[in-house]
Amino acid sequence: MARGRLLPAGAAFDALAASFDAAFDPWLSVAAQRAAVRAELMVAFPSGASLLEIGGGTGTDAAWLIERGRAVFLTDASPAMVAQAARKIGPRNAEAIAAEHLGRLADRGVRFDGAYSNFAALNCVSELAPVGEALGRLVRPGGMAVLVLFGTCCPGEIAVEAIRGRFGNCLRRFRPDEVPASLRGRAFTVRYHRRREIERAMAPHFRPAGRKAIGLTVPPSAAEPWISRHPRLLEALEAIDRRLAHPLAPLGDHVLYLFERMA
Repeated sequence: MARGRLLPAGAAFDALAASFDAAFDPWLSVAAQRAAVRAELMVAFPSGASLLEIGGGTGTDAAWLIERGRAVFLTDASPAMVAQAARKIGPRNAEAIAAEHLGRLADRGVRFDGAYSNFAALNCVSELAPVGEALGRLVRPGGMAVLVLFGTCCPGEIAVEAIRGRFGNCLRRFRPDEVPASLRGRAFTVRYHRRREIERAMAPHFRPAGRKAIGLTVPPSAAEPWISRHPRLLEALEAIDRRLAHPLAPLGDHVLYLFERMA
């Protein structure tokens, strides 16, 4: 994909790729949410499974899964992010393909045992139907898709943004249309997809198989660096999340959606 033809989100994350890990890896709130997602990935995908990652960024999750016996092919809209990932998982296991263009990968006849997308990569996609259609061709019957998107009502974000006086951000997730965003001065849009919208995009190839909150009482990254200075508090919040993540799924910073590929 030529750099001049990058989608806006891909261009924005290109500008951040070189410093992405250094900026986000030290944050304990990110590590806590990542650990909750990884626990679900280990259940959904047995050892030896071949997996497609959508919006894999710098390959942190892919490398972790590969170390635990899964094969991962990472895709991302940002070539610079993919270059970072290739250093961790090898150039043959990573390719610059936007989620909107996954149909091109399916056209090659490639198939996977499952697919996943973490940390709201799919919120940078305006229309999810092409993604669902492509996954129907890419994932074998019986395989699982684990999609982690932003929640549409996050009390933790509302509280943090209000405390910081950023009142314009408090209710942004309630907007059904595209919301402006930027990274390093590069503009793009984010869409906070509703549950029905996500399930409709995955039909008719996938059936819903559950959902849970990721970051319910564990605060969003907007609470950094403050929350990282209170690790014991964060551990207590993680324990609460483990109890309430399923019944209060819609209120997470992220929501993990589990889908099963039908025959």
